[in-house]
Amino acid sequence: MKKCHTAYVACAAALIGTGLGAARPVTGSVVHVVRPGQSIQKAVDAAKAGDTVVVKAGTYHESVKLTKSGVTLRGEGARTVIKPGRKKAANSCAEGGNGICVVGTKSRPVKNVTVAKLTVTGFTKAGVFGVGTDHLAVRQVTAEKNKVWGIAEERSVSSLIRGNTVRNNGDAGVFLANTLLTEQGAKDTKGTIVDLNRLEGNRIGVTVRRLRNLTVAHNDVTGNCAGVFVVGDENKPKAGKAIVADNRINGNNKYCPKTARLPYLKGSGIVLTGAEDTLVIGNEVTGNTGKSPLSGGIVLYKSFVGTTSERNRITDNRLERNAPADIVNQESAKRNNTFQRNTCGSSKPAGLC
Repeated sequence: MKKCHTAYVACAAALIGTGLGAARPVTGSVVHVVRPGQSIQKAVDAAKAGDTVVVKAGTYHESVKLTKSGVTLRGEGARTVIKPGRKKAANSCAEGGNGICVVGTKSRPVKNVTVAKLTVTGFTKAGVFGVGTDHLAVRQVTAEKNKVWGIAEERSVSSLIRGNTVRNNGDAGVFLANTLLTEQGAKDTKGTIVDLNRLEGNRIGVTVRRLRNLTVAHNDVTGNCAGVFVVGDENKPKAGKAIVADNRINGNNKYCPKTARLPYLKGSGIVLTGAEDTLVIGNEVTGNTGKSPLSGGIVLYKSFVGTTSERNRITDNRLERNAPADIVNQESAKRNNTFQRNTCGSSKPAGLC
């Protein structure tokens, strides 16, 4: 998409810098280099705030747990590969089935950690998982063939998930939630951004669950069962106050069976269910077709616990070849959802294009 509808997400956002540089004596920061056969975890444990752990190209069989603020973990691109360990789990990240974990607590979040330029694959839960983080950045990571999520986080704020390739994971490529195990109202993410990612072959490209105040923009979302979900429930505050802008969402027609919370998925572009005050603008949504209750280009749907979608704005999107329709609004008119200046061929009910 050529237009940029979000003032604070640049149309041509710069990705992570490539220069490692030498240790900077002014700040005392150190570059720790890990080579094949060595332990990434040992280097991370030795790192201090401001340090960078550089993982050279190769395959590493381990899980890595970061609990210190200000640390950067960076590989050499797709040739730096992290896979499950061959020995008994050595830390709680491995025990949980995750590849890389960034872990803080409610009272002491881990701040300003960056994970970049590496591949995480084959884990039984998530490739990269953050909990209790503040300003976590995940950039230029390939997260693929993990059994649940590619990149996931909970109880985290001000994250940047940018320029990643996330494919063929069992559930969401990118999964963002307030909490995983407890029922709570939506959490304010304080401006989390998910942008410039390639999401393909997952169950859902991006799932935003029980969160507020975040942006999903400029992503290429294709070949999933569903493209982007913004999900709320009966807890308050409700999910929403999000921006879904300038994404290319095409051909998300993979079939995924039903779960305890959702019917089967196939052919869903953007779905708002139980969400409020969300702006869906400038997206290109094409070729998403199916017969699920959630199928269609842009779909507004009452949540499966009966929570309505209210005061959402669907504007300036381009939609074509979606079925059963380009725009599907299953909420009543009194919910004050608005549809303006969308280019599309069909809607349910009629008159929304």
